Amino acid sequence: MKKVSTASVFLLAMCVLSAPGWAGDMKAKMEEVKGDAKAKVEELKGEAKAAVEEAKGNTVQAEVERAKGKGKAAVEKAKGKVKELKAKTE
Repeated sequence: MKKVSTASVFLLAMCVLSAPGWAGDMKAKMEEVKGDAKAKVEELKGEAKAAVEEAKGNTVQAEVERAKGKGKAAVEKAKGKVKELKAKTE
């Protein structure tokens, strides 16, 4: 009986110790996905604003809006990467 309870405690301890590592990986992946999603949204916003400006005939302003969208997308992607790395180290 003593051996069974020791084995059970050991198994439980291994599960408890491995769970935080798994949770950190899951959180890291979620942060990466959220960063990518936000980046795509910002890029689409820039494209939408560019389309509006092109419809008005402002090609220069359309390129400015497109560039702003790509810039904001890069920032969001970088933020997601930072959060991902932070979650991996926790």
